[in-house]
Amino acid sequence: MLSVRVLEDGSESSGGDFYLGDGLEETLKTSQPDFGILFDVDGVLARGTNPLEPAVKALKLLQDDEGNLKVPVAFVTNACNRSQDKARQISKWFNLQVVPDMVIHAPTPARLLTEFHDKHVLVIGQEHRRDIALDIGFKNVCTIEDIQKAYPFLDMVDHDNRKRVANGTYQDDLSFPRVEAILMIGEPKLWETNLQLLIDLLLTEGKPTKAPSSVMSIKQLPIIACNMDLVFMDRACMPRFGHGSFLLCLESLYKKITGRELDYTALIGKPCEITYRYAEHCIADVAKRLGIQNPIKKLYFIGDNPSVDIVGANLYHRFVRRQSECIDNEDINYLPRSRSIPNNSRLYQQTVLTMESLLVGTGVYKEDEESSDEDVDVYHGHRDIENEPELAKPSKFVKDVFHGIQHILDKEQFSAKT
Repeated sequence: MLSVRVLEDGSESSGGDFYLGDGLEETLKTSQPDFGILFDVDGVLARGTNPLEPAVKALKLLQDDEGNLKVPVAFVTNACNRSQDKARQISKWFNLQVVPDMVIHAPTPARLLTEFHDKHVLVIGQEHRRDIALDIGFKNVCTIEDIQKAYPFLDMVDHDNRKRVANGTYQDDLSFPRVEAILMIGEPKLWETNLQLLIDLLLTEGKPTKAPSSVMSIKQLPIIACNMDLVFMDRACMPRFGHGSFLLCLESLYKKITGRELDYTALIGKPCEITYRYAEHCIADVAKRLGIQNPIKKLYFIGDNPSVDIVGANLYHRFVRRQSECIDNEDINYLPRSRSIPNNSRLYQQTVLTMESLLVGTGVYKEDEESSDEDVDVYHGHRDIENEPELAKPSKFVKDVFHGIQHILDKEQFSAKT
């Protein structure tokens, strides 16, 4: 028997159950894949705005003679863009129909955090940050510029603002609603201004009109942080500061002022498990649209960064294996709170039993570059993610994504061609 996919809340995603004879079911299994493939983008499929030639060849291996996709795929990046823009770009690169739901950016899994969607949320980031927050379900958002305008005396690290308010008539906007949560989707511009105002909000429970009598009595605002990458590789000769560097600055300031660790309500983006769980949901949705009736039992992740892509894939493999071994759901929520996956999420039923990771040499990782001794003990990951060097080892290293897809198709004994 093969039943339709159901959502975890029990609702069906399509028609009723149906039955197949043993022979027909076996034919279906051999003609349709029971695996899906997740791609990192920069360093795997492209560098900047230019697709890599091996990627053009690789995607063709997943299409039939008419150019139709035959294997469910999704694209998982820690960048922070609008999904429709990235889907349009990937479609153009590979002459492939890619819809926005197939693209998972660092903030995308925040769709699952429905308890915050109606709250007044400050969104931190750069371009399109308000649009991105609204697109993933947040209905009532403000930006750091709104905070600056409402509370003109806060930003004294900006000397231009200091002079401006000294020469004018300004006052706080007491009608500005209290900030109830902070959504950090990426590193902002003007770090000093953002750090100052974020600390102000954290010390005043979102209403910075009166100094706290004691910083120890303040209940910290919920913080949702997307993308913990300390650095990223661009066109410079060395890596550049990423959102993880900004988070580290905020954590250090908060602890220095309060004596307490900054508490994260949720960490989202690679390598956290919630991102890979959401990616499995997207793969199941793509499979359904492709007419694939087999449950997806295996995921492959192709990435270029061992400490992000590969660690995340291995963490998720551990997660699904541990879930499959749980008896009566005991110990199913062993993850720390900041990395937990909401139980009431409207996700397709989890069917994946294993995840394999492929590391390519076209991006961050270079096979011929040996790490120096001084780098061996340096951990660049987030403090809420354990330092386990074994997790950075892929299932297989491949030269590029084309060789990676060849390996997967050979291993699965699957061909998209008729």
